[in-house]
Amino acid sequence: MFKRLGLFIFITAVFILCPLNSFAIEDDDIQKESEIQKRLNTVGVNILNSNKIDKRIIFAYDNTEAEKKLKLDKTLVNRQITVYGYDYKFMEDDNELAAFLSRRIAEAYRSYSGAFNGRLSSLKIKAAPKKYQIVFDKIAVDYMVKAGYNPVAMITYINKSKMQKRTNSITQNLTSKRLAVIYEYIFTKYPYYLKNNEYFFNVNYQNFLLTSQNNRKMLEEKIKSGSKEELKYE
Repeated sequence: MFKRLGLFIFITAVFILCPLNSFAIEDDDIQKESEIQKRLNTVGVNILNSNKIDKRIIFAYDNTEAEKKLKLDKTLVNRQITVYGYDYKFMEDDNELAAFLSRRIAEAYRSYSGAFNGRLSSLKIKAAPKKYQIVFDKIAVDYMVKAGYNPVAMITYINKSKMQKRTNSITQNLTSKRLAVIYEYIFTKYPYYLKNNEYFFNVNYQNFLLTSQNNRKMLEEKIKSGSKEELKYE
């Protein structure tokens, strides 16, 4: 009898300390993360299949914010693309999600090629991140188009989510330079998306137009002159 009474008291205490609504909140969080994970898988696997990427790459959602991202990036090692809560909150539609995933898929796919089961390629990427940043941005645009997504979303996503440092660093390009190169690549290879720009009135795209005037002026002069020279965007 005393055992039953003790059990009753324990269960009662649990419900007092942990009200039912706390379990409901936890269930809501699990449901939300499950829906986000499903969205990642849908968009990510569509990109893989549409581009005939014959290597295994998986996707995972982690609601951790930027300052808590202490885990090792698994893109090159385990070919796992992790979308953190900090990154995800900037993705307003599937096109912007596709922009993020395509960029990381390009990196993960390259890590499969080359000697020592791709280890050499991974080392090259780590040794020259600034160079490969531009390479993968362009590949990502190609991936997006083949998968049926609008590549202009890469501009809107990067414009609102990536900070602008004072100068180019040893490992990273200025965000303004990345945006200018992506714009030029779309302008040259996929002009349809700029002529029929569904993002034209998007506030982030308008901000890009405002802040990229000098770089776009350089591109305009390059086109007029017929030059093939690589521009030194600011």
